[in-house]
Amino acid sequence: MAKVIKINKGLDISLKGEAAQEIVSAGFAETWSLTPGDYHGLVPRVLVSIGETVMAGSPLICDKNHPEINFVSPVSGVVVDIVRGEKRKLLNVLIKSDFKTEFKKFQVRNPLDMTNEDIMTSLCGSGLWPYLKQRPYDIIADPKKKPEAIYVTGFDSSPLAPDYDFILKGQASDFQTGLNALSKLTKGTVYIGAHLGCKSTEIKNAANVQVRFFEGPHPAGNVGVQINHIEPVNKGEVVWTTNALDVLLIGRFFNKGIVDLTRLVALTGPEVRKPVYVRCK
Repeated sequence: MAKVIKINKGLDISLKGEAAQEIVSAGFAETWSLTPGDYHGLVPRVLVSIGETVMAGSPLICDKNHPEINFVSPVSGVVVDIVRGEKRKLLNVLIKSDFKTEFKKFQVRNPLDMTNEDIMTSLCGSGLWPYLKQRPYDIIADPKKKPEAIYVTGFDSSPLAPDYDFILKGQASDFQTGLNALSKLTKGTVYIGAHLGCKSTEIKNAANVQVRFFEGPHPAGNVGVQINHIEPVNKGEVVWTTNALDVLLIGRFFNKGIVDLTRLVALTGPEVRKPVYVRCK
């Protein structure tokens, strides 16, 4: 029998504007920005210059403290500006898209046939490593540390949150490949926190992981709550976290050999005339 964890304290806020299970495509933006301030603890070093041509997956900046960790361009185009603030703090790297999305090619590999070091090198070089966060402190995971466990959040319980079951549907191959990669990065267990009413076969049939089902109001979907109820972190220990939607990006990378950051985003709220899911590239 699947293990169910019941959350008694919390609150679900009912708001109008939940996204219908319908997908539309967003218009392609002309200018894209990589913003170092989005990442806690990052000390950025610029790897490109204005006027340089880049592909989707090309490194734009790296972390000075961990130069092996790259942050890459989501599209192909030209670097049009490197914006700095006070004391030359890096604010943005701006890319003007060529509307072609030419991808930098990486090797297609099966994570189960790779070593821990090979997987880390691939994720750091491709710009996907920052999707792994470290607890305590919720910073980018330190590749030099071995986590006790990795926790994957399989649902979001906050108001008007996207339906992970809907987004994951039909992407079992990428999802399982991403989980396989995570399973090689820890000496412990990869846990998936799913809601009790989960209908996703991608989650229910996942291999090389342990699924824990949660029942109860928000914040049942918060990874910190899930960690506390599954296996609390002891003093001196480190665990890593991510969510199911980021696992898709990791799996897609190993299966296709490209950094494809396409996502489904829920456009929601009472002000939205037609709340739907938007495919963003």
